[in-house]
Amino acid sequence: MHILFLTDNFPPEVNAPASRTFEHCREWVRAGHQVTAITCFPNFPRGKVYTGYRNRPWKTEWMDGIRVVRVWSYITANEGLVRRILDYVSFMTSAVLASPLVPRPDVVVGTSPQFFTACGAWAVSRMRGAPFVFELRDLWPESIKAVGAMKHGGIIGLLEKVELFLYRRAARIVSVTESFRKTLARRGIDEGKIRVVTNGVDTSRFRPLPRDPELARRYGLEGKFTAGYVGTHGMAHALETILEAADAIRRAPGGDAFRFILLGNGARKQALMERAGKLALDNVIFIDTVPKEEVARYWSLLDVSIIHLRRTDLFTTVIPSKLFECMGMGLPVLHGVAGESAEIVQREGVGLVFEPENARDLREKLMKLKADDSLRESFKSRCLEAAGSYDRRDLAGRMLGILKAIPGNEEPAAAIHPALELSSPGSFPLTAP
Repeated sequence: MHILFLTDNFPPEVNAPASRTFEHCREWVRAGHQVTAITCFPNFPRGKVYTGYRNRPWKTEWMDGIRVVRVWSYITANEGLVRRILDYVSFMTSAVLASPLVPRPDVVVGTSPQFFTACGAWAVSRMRGAPFVFELRDLWPESIKAVGAMKHGGIIGLLEKVELFLYRRAARIVSVTESFRKTLARRGIDEGKIRVVTNGVDTSRFRPLPRDPELARRYGLEGKFTAGYVGTHGMAHALETILEAADAIRRAPGGDAFRFILLGNGARKQALMERAGKLALDNVIFIDTVPKEEVARYWSLLDVSIIHLRRTDLFTTVIPSKLFECMGMGLPVLHGVAGESAEIVQREGVGLVFEPENARDLREKLMKLKADDSLRESFKSRCLEAAGSYDRRDLAGRMLGILKAIPGNEEPAAAIHPALELSSPGSFPLTAP
């Protein structure tokens, strides 16, 4: 079977959509299938093309047996709604234009968070005569309203109509949470075509590591109880709550023993750094996004991981993917997200839940964890036990089964060997330039 996957995030980017897509595609190739990913040139979240790439009409490369076709897009930082929409629409257009130049697929998958990529996947599916699968990672445009980026009005109403159109046209919808499945069913989408494949963890990369001594020295963490947030610093994450907790803890008896790491980039990072500077928070360390192969080293610095999203009804339906990476690392979690993901934390016994945007509750839970070695050890053990239930290889296999079960996919398309090159004018080369 030939799977064509449209995604605007892909390695070497290190965010959750890039990791999930790559790890699923890698496993499908290992299972003997042909996989093509159409994506843009890596630039997330700063809006600057990574070293070794340049934004051009197209380029084809191979990553772990995956044919990766990169196309031009309007590139901007992960901030500013209008510019981001231009980014999304330009990628959608380029991906659709590029799709006739790859071998005919048996199925076309488009992934959110934003659904312009899914729009492109639907258009490609119509052009190429293949079923369309919508991988639903976020309820967009609902998430725009949730973070206050746009109020309900004519534009939101139009986007919601497009959203429902895509759900109805999809042969299958693969949701990352049970809550999304229930929400779509309430909105009249056929529940029989919705499947759930949660996020997970690549246990070959994320596993318990001793604290990295070189990094600990670099950041002055020897002998410190270190709590950290790893991920996007965006409007949805309300990381000001962590700064408030850090400010309160440093004033408390024994507060000098705590350190906080915020690793990543995003639309709110500069404002967070300025806020920390005004508060003179010498216990908070900001670190830029690191390469994918380095992420586990930085996780090893932490005694506890903080996961946080704004307090809004929408975010009760999401499950942050970093929760599963914490499980793989054996890292206790302080979870500031209500709803389905908090239920997982409590059911699996991998950490403590605190109220979103409640700095006092976060501070109290941090101090409780530091004071109770046996509780932390219990959480570490339960993390490692739970990680096996969310192994990315198993989840990729589950999604592959969904794709193969779509009517018409019984007969796989002829496989094309990676060494083969297309010779027709204007075709993509099948080897990296």
